[in-house]
Amino acid sequence: MFGIKKGRATKNSIDSLIGAGTRVEGNVIFSGGLRIDGAVHGNISSENGEGTLVVSEKASVEGAISVGHVVINGTVIGPVFAGESLELLSAARVTGDVEYIQIEMQQGSVIQGRLVHQISAKTVELKLASSN
Repeated sequence: MFGIKKGRATKNSIDSLIGAGTRVEGNVIFSGGLRIDGAVHGNISSENGEGTLVVSEKASVEGAISVGHVVINGTVIGPVFAGESLELLSAARVTGDVEYIQIEMQQGSVIQGRLVHQISAKTVELKLASSN
């Protein structure tokens, strides 16, 4: 219902919020999902490289981001590493290098830095077909 597939429900859930008008000074480490509507001056990472980070249109981040699934619609100054996927919405402004496995960019989003495509860390074992 409402376009949410069974396997993606946990990926899209937001467990924590840094609200508008809130400013965090220092590094942030989270699990699950984090939405930022305020400002963060420090690095942001998720436990085990998984999780979801949403940087809203009015939000700003000054520091490195290292999260599995990243959605940006605000301002980020610093490098971004998306271990799974990166979505840049139309108001996204990123100043810094971006490393990603999958990327989706909407018209109007801006990146001032290098785009580096990473090969997925997930490996697939291939088996030879038997002649029997």
